[in-house]
Amino acid sequence: MAKLGKKRRVRGIESKKSLYGRMFVLPWEIGIILFFLVPIGQSIWYSFTEVWLDPIEGITTYFTGLENFKYILNEDPKFVDNLTTSLTNFTYSLPIIVIVSFIFAVVLNQKFKGRVLFRSLYFLPVIIATGVVMEFLTQSVGGNQNPIIQLSTDASNAYVSGGIDFEGVLNSLNFPAEITELMAKYINMIFNLLWDCGVQIVLFIAGLQTIPEQLYEVSKVEGATSWEEFWYITLPMVSNTLLLVIIYTIIDLLTKTTDPVMTQAYNLMNMNQNYYHSSAMMWMFFAIVGVITAAVLFLYNRICARRWN
Repeated sequence: MAKLGKKRRVRGIESKKSLYGRMFVLPWEIGIILFFLVPIGQSIWYSFTEVWLDPIEGITTYFTGLENFKYILNEDPKFVDNLTTSLTNFTYSLPIIVIVSFIFAVVLNQKFKGRVLFRSLYFLPVIIATGVVMEFLTQSVGGNQNPIIQLSTDASNAYVSGGIDFEGVLNSLNFPAEITELMAKYINMIFNLLWDCGVQIVLFIAGLQTIPEQLYEVSKVEGATSWEEFWYITLPMVSNTLLLVIIYTIIDLLTKTTDPVMTQAYNLMNMNQNYYHSSAMMWMFFAIVGVITAAVLFLYNRICARRWN
């Protein structure tokens, strides 16, 4: 009888814990359904319909099949060009961000004075890029129309210049106009890529700190060089973190509001109230992002994971 009472008591505690867990998760589940799943379903439906606002009936739809996708691919004057620009920027940005982030993380993971300060400095752009801080920095100050920080108007190459006029500096050196424009463009692109490395550096540092120090001690006893330690210890041990950083960077690069495709879709939706063409653009872009992510995962598993495991 005593054992039976104890089992009932344990079951009662477990059931209460399960109930408390469901109660805490319930608001999140309701929010997911109302603010995530329902809009996603509406967006999918809009991409296959024509949508207009009726003053009496409200939002009215008419099923058109694949006509919206045919329109954005064959008739829309900007979508294909914006898609090409987006994928081109992604192609060179992904390897640069991943490699530069990994190099900075290796350096910042070393033991030296002031490394906490330097880690904070490299993560500072992530904090500055948040909505409230960026809104404050880009607003007018003291009644003037000039913001604290100038933002690039080119949606395909959005960056924070930090008040540095690179083109003006190059013009003062009396370079030809063509060279000045080209150099300023590449400098701004480099600045923008470095600005996007904050989260990746933190993830790499977290992965590097999970590597046991004993492995490096054994490698030194065996006479391994630093180069061999990097290829046979460091890189294989952070392989999972590397995959996480790659996937995060893919999604971050291709889903920014400054991306040309995203900008065009948002403008159609917000300014022109064109919900059907913008939904078709977003879902086609989502499919392309999914294909790219799957291809990266496949290549990573076939080339890197097999070698390191």
